Amino acid sequence: MLIAADKFKGSLTAVEVAEHVTAGLRRAVPGLDVAAVPVADGGDGTVAAALAAGFTRHEARVTGPTGTPVTATFALRGGIAVVEMAEASGLQHLPAGVFAPLTATTYGTGELLLAALDAGATSIVFGVGGSATTDGGAGMLAALGARFLGADGEPVAPGGGPLRDLATADLTGLDPRLAGTEIVLASDVDNPLTGPKGAPAVYGPQKGASEADVATLDAALAHYAEVLERAVGPKAAEHALAPGAGAAGGVGYGALVGLDAAFRPGIDVMLDVLGFAPALAKATFVITGEGSLDTQTLHGKAPAGVAAAARAAGLDVVAVCGRLQLTQEALGAAGIRRAYALTDLESDPARCMAEAGPLLERAAEQLARDFLV
Repeated sequence: MLIAADKFKGSLTAVEVAEHVTAGLRRAVPGLDVAAVPVADGGDGTVAAALAAGFTRHEARVTGPTGTPVTATFALRGGIAVVEMAEASGLQHLPAGVFAPLTATTYGTGELLLAALDAGATSIVFGVGGSATTDGGAGMLAALGARFLGADGEPVAPGGGPLRDLATADLTGLDPRLAGTEIVLASDVDNPLTGPKGAPAVYGPQKGASEADVATLDAALAHYAEVLERAVGPKAAEHALAPGAGAAGGVGYGALVGLDAAFRPGIDVMLDVLGFAPALAKATFVITGEGSLDTQTLHGKAPAGVAAAARAAGLDVVAVCGRLQLTQEALGAAGIRRAYALTDLESDPARCMAEAGPLLERAAEQLARDFLV
């Protein structure tokens, strides 16, 4: 049995999910041979998955999204670093209920990338998601040596809103080590930078942006792209339309333009990094899952990627989840035979999250009795 599940957000890490599923399976089938590859799709939890796969933990003190210092973690093995932008610039670093849609900065993300370079990274898997920011990656690039100046010749203020005052951009001062570093932008988001499907319109409201803020940010990021086009040429305009440019408030765009990053679906990248293929080759049955199996799952989330790989190998896949919002037909189309939801065992959402571990063991025990006994 191979368990390759993502975290249950707010309840269990991916490692804890695997532990509880294993315990439940072995209640029904004592001594069952179980292997686990905790997975992630580039969003929050990506570094934790890399650490579970044997990467070494590194920490750096960096600038948080509102300017307050935070401690951020990245993972390193050999010359490969896994950097999660949410560690530096994520929503979890905002005070409860307090957002900063116009002023939150990715400067700390740039500092985290520098820390990875200082630690010896020559290849960086850059997971983006869960950000508090919509600054197009300008803060990140500034920390890496770029300059973004207003008409007065002074640096523009942090955040996406102030980019409307941007007059000139200079990327010639970027850390020279970046030129020799392979950077893979890992994300499950394929939005462009601006427009109806862009970062401000689609994800801005999740970060506290009002309708007026969304309009301000969209115009500011469009202007930012125009200034970058004058600085680096047509590729800046092309990248603004590219899939992944709108990831994490446009930090994807900053990575594409300034860091020459290559965009890949996050789950595909992480399955490679985490050693999923060798584990899959030894498996006869696969269990995947995440907190909520819903329509977003089908668009590049971890369970869909795991199921696709397992189906290609001719293996059965079942899923565990906190709640299930997909039809059996949709599950089948994704390569998942059946899903076991914790809400089927406990209807109260609060109790379901608080007691996720024991409930997951019960679900896994039932799964084993249905498929293995």
